[in-house]
Amino acid sequence: MDRREFMKRVGTLGAAGLALSAVPWLKGCTAAGQEEIRGGRVRFGVIGTGSRGQYHMRNLLSVPNAGITALCDNYAHNLDKASAIAPGAKRYDDHRRLLEDPQVDAVIIAAPLHLHYRMALDAFAAGKHVLCEKAMAYTMEECFEMYRKGRASGRVFFVGQQRLFDPKYIRIMDSVRKGELGPVVNVRNYWYRNNDWRRKVPSPELERHINWRLYREYSRGLMTELACHQLQNGTWAMGMLPTQVMGTGNIVYWKDGREVFDSVSTIYTFPNGVNMTFESVIANKHFGMGEQILCKEGTVDLANGRLYMETPRRKSGIRQLVGEIEQGVFSNSVFAGTSWSAEGASADPGIAIMPEAVEGDGSLEMLRAFCHSVLTNTQPPNVLEEAYYASVFCLLGDEAILQNKILTLPEEIRIDYI
Repeated sequence: MDRREFMKRVGTLGAAGLALSAVPWLKGCTAAGQEEIRGGRVRFGVIGTGSRGQYHMRNLLSVPNAGITALCDNYAHNLDKASAIAPGAKRYDDHRRLLEDPQVDAVIIAAPLHLHYRMALDAFAAGKHVLCEKAMAYTMEECFEMYRKGRASGRVFFVGQQRLFDPKYIRIMDSVRKGELGPVVNVRNYWYRNNDWRRKVPSPELERHINWRLYREYSRGLMTELACHQLQNGTWAMGMLPTQVMGTGNIVYWKDGREVFDSVSTIYTFPNGVNMTFESVIANKHFGMGEQILCKEGTVDLANGRLYMETPRRKSGIRQLVGEIEQGVFSNSVFAGTSWSAEGASADPGIAIMPEAVEGDGSLEMLRAFCHSVLTNTQPPNVLEEAYYASVFCLLGDEAILQNKILTLPEEIRIDYI
């Protein structure tokens, strides 16, 4: 498929047109799905009202079928900020008291990672629907138990993998899965920052409470906080699970008492030999964040929403000549017959995956789909399974780093999926 054919195809396919065939979990975002729940309302309790919890709250304010009736946090500063967003919501400092509230239908769990497991199981036991932030839990065994208990509860269970609802990802993944860009030959993920990942602490005794991401007791570091966003790209694109993972990690720069790595590199290998990488450094931000699927005929840059063809359209003769001069093709070193020259990257400017501008990252669509599922009491296909394996594989990668071993997925935590 060349550039023109691809653009013609994506220009005629809307996200709704792809939903039923490629992304069945999107039914609640379609016009028909929204009409199905017209007038219905899900009463939300938000457990964990830090930055992520407040982000979800602001999105909920623009979802017609959502209301915020309860808030829970044991840090008063965050609870006060959340109350300013939803001033009519009840306040709790213990999630168990919130779960006893009959005015709460569903909960969003945006608390620190080590609390997800207990809070989710308590919510299922209380008969609440659950949207839990990623990563799913602190250990693979906890993820498996959450999955098992969630499915057995009869309640709707989402994990916050918002990329599954992002229109850019949805559209291009359909083409990748159909082989329209040739076979996948590599999946590349990276996330670079240049900061200490710390938050200001008003009092020393609050250090671990506020900066929980830096300590092993509460967090698995970059693998659960960042890799969990990206590792689903491989299973989604290829329709298969990795067979093994290896990795390395260290505290390279931020030697400030933290216990989690500030630099990690992992390699996941699929049954067909294709590798997927994840790398993160938080002492250099030059390359930023990238999520790329490399196919034989093109490269998809999911983060930037662009497609780069391996054989872009040829330039006119004069434009090609000017380009060669500008790039130094006629330099003396070339005519002198150098024994080695750098392999130049493609200069193809790429094309936008979505011809129209699309705002957001899928988080709002995820909440709409969740409301539809709650109001129709239906667990959508695949969405939980994709999120489960995103969490499990980021945790397996962290274990591979800690043990300095090549690890495979334990058979006892496999679920019936691809």
